[in-house]
Amino acid sequence: MVQLVDGDIKTREVLDWKGVHVLHFMGSSCSQKLRIFLNLKGIKWESHLVDLFANENFQPWFLGINPRGLVPVLVHDGAVHIESNDIIQYLEQKISNPSAHSGRPRERACGPAQARGRPASRSSHAKFPIRIQPTRASQACTDARKLCREWHRHRARRQGSRQRDTDRVLAARAKEGFTDERARASAHKFRVAFDALDQRLAQHPYLMGNTLSVLDIAWLIYANRLSLGGYPFARLHPRVAMWMEKLCARTEFAKEIAMPPAAVTRLEATRRSQVEAGKTLEAVAGF
Repeated sequence: MVQLVDGDIKTREVLDWKGVHVLHFMGSSCSQKLRIFLNLKGIKWESHLVDLFANENFQPWFLGINPRGLVPVLVHDGAVHIESNDIIQYLEQKISNPSAHSGRPRERACGPAQARGRPASRSSHAKFPIRIQPTRASQACTDARKLCREWHRHRARRQGSRQRDTDRVLAARAKEGFTDERARASAHKFRVAFDALDQRLAQHPYLMGNTLSVLDIAWLIYANRLSLGGYPFARLHPRVAMWMEKLCARTEFAKEIAMPPAAVTRLEATRRSQVEAGKTLEAVAGF
């Protein structure tokens, strides 16, 4: 579990914050996962939006809170916690309303990193590079040249062994963009993972059994992002598609993954151009 020590915090004002504060971005997958968890558990929290499109996560004020430049960040009574799965586990143990729990103790307490079905752990970005195809579809990222400049500009300010993995991803994206080969490899890795989840859902309504768990939250976020990229869930994984529909019908999920009208318009335009160019995800992946 990652809690930054006092010496890591350069933006000292956050050390005086009382209660639960979350620094997040609306379109961030990890932020969405955390917000859904907070909704389901009924935890009251104060929102601090960090605009990733405007590179606010690279500004000195934010880097003084999280030197890795990543969201979400939890500040609880002046203690700073990072890494979404660690934050969820911390909240489950320290703050979560017992009456909001569901499921057996193992299902309640474990975060995605501890649960069976480990692909949803924080290592999943390395195993299943979710950023590739959905980002190609939604055009949510800055262009490669701008990303390259930002990466070189801020690399020296970002710390930690785990951050090296993020740096490698950013460097590769800046250098070569989102190639068909990378998108194809990513899509096929996800197909293997979702085949396994589809089999699991043949036995139970949720991924950990008969009750909702944080594993469902984590995988729903990944599945939704892939769905936006044109991944054919209904055809390839029908049980996963029904599970997604059931969860997305719940207010706690729906309001966190909803896209603003401008983003929907941009996504639709991108899809049309991909169809015209024969570059849809199904075409590129050969599904």
